[in-house]
Amino acid sequence: MPIHLEIVTAERMVLSDDVDLISAPTRDGRVGILPRHAPLLTILEPGELDIVKGGQRTPFAVSGGFMEVLPTRVTILADTVERADEIDERRAEEARRLAEERKQLAQNEREMALAEAKLRKEMVRLQVARIRETSRRT
Repeated sequence: MPIHLEIVTAERMVLSDDVDLISAPTRDGRVGILPRHAPLLTILEPGELDIVKGGQRTPFAVSGGFMEVLPTRVTILADTVERADEIDERRAEEARRLAEERKQLAQNEREMALAEAKLRKEMVRLQVARIRETSRRT
């Protein structure tokens, strides 16, 4: 018995499908969601969001948002989310490099916090893109 998952951003419906498992990065740590999970509302942190369906794992890069879990349905309202095949690894590497430069040039705590958040987002994007590349080689 699968659980229905919807992943939505302000721009688009990313996914609407029945899945077997959802593994999400939350403020309190990584959470695994199976069908008939207890109700939960949580904040998503930047990280790798994994979906498993029929034994196939699909990674996504999520930059944050909210996740509502009900026994038969999960809704993820994400700031941004990208499937591994949507990420251009070279562009993500360049964005990571620029974020590191901004962090080094930060003049105050606010600039530092913004640069660190951007750097975290780009590191996640690179990690997910590299998962795709690794699975292609095997």
